[in-house]
Amino acid sequence: MTTTLPSVDQVWGWLAEVPDPEIPVISVTDLGIVREVFFEGDTLVVAVTPTYSGCPAMAVIDIDIQSHLATKGLHSVRLDRRLSPPWTTDWITEEAREKLRDYGIAPPIDGTAGTDVMAARAARMSGTSNLVVSCPRCGSAATEKVSQFGSTPCKAAYRCTDCLEPFDYFKCI
Repeated sequence: MTTTLPSVDQVWGWLAEVPDPEIPVISVTDLGIVREVFFEGDTLVVAVTPTYSGCPAMAVIDIDIQSHLATKGLHSVRLDRRLSPPWTTDWITEEAREKLRDYGIAPPIDGTAGTDVMAARAARMSGTSNLVVSCPRCGSAATEKVSQFGSTPCKAAYRCTDCLEPFDYFKCI
């Protein structure tokens, strides 16, 4: 009995249904952490790049990917951890950025990851960065950072001084 394997495009569609466990309004493909999908014989290989080393959500993401693909009949799945090139917020899709904003999280600001990542991170960490994060609720640029650390390690806590609402900013990496 020959089993027909799904197409790689079909698998990408299924992976787009797997939500990020920390931000469930975006999928693992929206986040850009699924790098490649291919078959080696009858085994599906999914290459995944963590958002940062030590990301606590990776174990849950792995389980969610395997469980979801099993519901589609794919039981021979290998997840490969791909560390190079390292993940960057530039890989987050435009659609995901809108979903983040609609959910009340300010998406990463394009171009702020920069090519000199270490210098950009040092400026942000020291508070010398002139980064303006707009409020995802009212759109105002009158915001202030409350804490470099938000509800998860990849977010910073902000507050809008116009509408007075707190919000998270998805930090650029």
